[in-house]
Amino acid sequence: MNKKEEARVKRHKSIKLRMTGTPEKPRLVVRRSLKHFSAQAVDDTQNKTILSFSTYDKAIRAKFTSSGNIKAAQVFGESIAQKLKEKGINKIIFDRAGFLYHGRIKAFADALRKGGLEF
Repeated sequence: MNKKEEARVKRHKSIKLRMTGTPEKPRLVVRRSLKHFSAQAVDDTQNKTILSFSTYDKAIRAKFTSSGNIKAAQVFGESIAQKLKEKGINKIIFDRAGFLYHGRIKAFADALRKGGLEF
């Protein structure tokens, strides 16, 4: 692991100590790589993943050509917001996993809010 990744993991550990997801208000953990984006809705009380999403999905991948840019993060965020609403989840705890709130992470969060989720 390089220094940047170690710093991100350290930030995530300290952030995660203050967040706990419940079945009514799950923790939405975001993970990004250079080419893809993924997110999980986690219930920390039962240690279960409620829903898992990724740009590896064929349905999501068909909506855009490159999944590693801001436009893709916006489309991905809107589709996740729709799926969470279908499950009856309106409020979440946004866990950016130590990534800076900038660029794709910010676009993703704004798309979630636009989709009707509160955090």
